[in-house]
Amino acid sequence: MAKNSSSHKIPAPTPDSYAVVTGASSGIGRAIALELGRRGHNLILVARTTGPMEELASQLPSVDVQIRSVDLADSKARAAFIQELTSTNVHIIINSAGIATFGNFFDLDYEYERKQFELNATALFELTAAVIPSMVEAGKGGIVNVGSAAGNMAIPGNATYVGTKAMVNTFTEALHYELKPTGVACTLLAPGPVREESKNSNDLTEVDAAVPDFLWTTYEDCAIDTLNALDQGKLRVVPGPLSKAMNMVSTYVPRRITAPIIGKFYSKMAADEATKETNK
Repeated sequence: MAKNSSSHKIPAPTPDSYAVVTGASSGIGRAIALELGRRGHNLILVARTTGPMEELASQLPSVDVQIRSVDLADSKARAAFIQELTSTNVHIIINSAGIATFGNFFDLDYEYERKQFELNATALFELTAAVIPSMVEAGKGGIVNVGSAAGNMAIPGNATYVGTKAMVNTFTEALHYELKPTGVACTLLAPGPVREESKNSNDLTEVDAAVPDFLWTTYEDCAIDTLNALDQGKLRVVPGPLSKAMNMVSTYVPRRITAPIIGKFYSKMAADEATKETNK
């Protein structure tokens, strides 16, 4: 096993290596994929919808961008993609795919909650496991798993999401220490709310209305912060002031105090989402 002696933890791009990015059609995944491509890394982009990934690929003519339409919440589709990964030179993986729901767990559709668990937790677990052996053998590699500042908290009205993100947070940080001696970098991205640099007023949510603009971080800034943190071999990156505040609260304020307060806020979000669905 050849350990990477470089002070940089992100492997340099090569003609036959690929950075895999899940959830690459939007949000954090799309922004990180674009930044990796700009840095010269070939890409395998994964999401269910191909259109946004094709548009992203058109912006990166100097690298090889391969697109995979995969429903990672589906075990059979996921297994076929994992089989492909085992025969591909994957030197970086960004596990960004995820969904969230709002409302009391017992009121929500169980099948959709189960899919959320499969996507947020099981898929991330299996894809991470698939690429680790070859990275360890090479003595280099980069893994970023997208958890959440919410994964440190008990949030009524968001139970499945925070449950999966709690798993991602602790799983990734444990792997960070296990992999550190091998030369493979493993970093947790634990964001709070992140959004586009500019947002249509019709798309503003309850969170947008409640949080001043200066506290937000953008997808683009989040991507740069994340890759810089991975390159420095950091355990966790918490981008932006709002995320840092959530991280601080979740670390030092008891859950018996935070859960009822945040639960009321999330109940309002659930009601707003229900209203939007009714008005469609």
